[in-house]
Amino acid sequence: MGGKRKNLRKLRYAVQLAFLLLTVFIGYRFFGFVLHFESPGYPFVERPPSVDAFLPIAGLMSFKYFLLTGVVEPFHPAAFVMFAAIVAVSLVLKKGFCGWICPVGTVSQYFWMAGEKIFGRNLRVNKYADVPMRSLKYLLMALFLVLIGITMAPNTMVLFFLSDYYKTADVRTMKFFTEMSRTAFWSLLFIGGFSLLFKNFWCRYLCPYGALLGLLSSLSPVKIRRNEEKCIHCGACSKNCPSLLPVEKKEVVSSPECFGCMTCVSQCPSEGALDITTAAGKKRMPLNPWLYPAGLLLLFYLIVGAGIVSGKWQSSVSIAEYRKLIPAISPKDGGHQFSEKKAAFPEDKNF
Repeated sequence: MGGKRKNLRKLRYAVQLAFLLLTVFIGYRFFGFVLHFESPGYPFVERPPSVDAFLPIAGLMSFKYFLLTGVVEPFHPAAFVMFAAIVAVSLVLKKGFCGWICPVGTVSQYFWMAGEKIFGRNLRVNKYADVPMRSLKYLLMALFLVLIGITMAPNTMVLFFLSDYYKTADVRTMKFFTEMSRTAFWSLLFIGGFSLLFKNFWCRYLCPYGALLGLLSSLSPVKIRRNEEKCIHCGACSKNCPSLLPVEKKEVVSSPECFGCMTCVSQCPSEGALDITTAAGKKRMPLNPWLYPAGLLLLFYLIVGAGIVSGKWQSSVSIAEYRKLIPAISPKDGGHQFSEKKAAFPEDKNF
């Protein structure tokens, strides 16, 4: 049993690495796409729609607009599809996106693992400071939800969607890294430094996306449960939990900080003491731990596949528009120049 559980950890590391490499490849392809319009003679590279995954705010806006109108905005539709897939995964299978797929979470994990190797251990924030610091990501989440979910009216969203700024939001996000400002550089250096010292510093204290997914995951029927009769109180689960949860003291791990990473289950030496379970009415049924990542990936790609098949994947921004807009983007312009076009979406399904 121990060997199989160890293999579960290896599977997670492999899945995380695969998504990280895929992210790097997508970024590289998109960089080539942008370079074609900035450097005469550079060969054309097809724009990868998956780059919209780097636009979570666009995904949230599109999701709200879809709920209100039934229309998917056509300029970054993959952002909507990705957002819907990630929300669905979180509602059904806990915060599994963070623990198995998210490339930022994977990089954060690599940082604290490297820090543990370099310094021999990771530091831990004092418990009296930990809770106020964790509230930062929820405050950021609340800010976005208020500004987008409550304040922004559909007609305002339409004008924003039609703006040149929004159409090139993917390019501007790329330039945040490729043409980094001094403030951005020092901010990333700060986060990277603390990520070496503290486990999942970004995810635990600063990520508003993770905060939202954590709250949604509280509705998931899937939970980690501990069997007191079979637990030998070795402390391996609590010691190895990357979210620093006291798993050994919990009957049910229902914290929004739980990544669904299965580390506690894979580290438990007592068979049946710690299982992932699902609710069916009042009954709690143990799941084969190998079904969790399989179900997570299947659900994620079913929704992505539905987006592709339904035509809600490729951006409708034309090559001619990109040819005009990309060379005009300056990393110092702040991107606050909105199009003055006063228009509403056309009635057809493609706007």
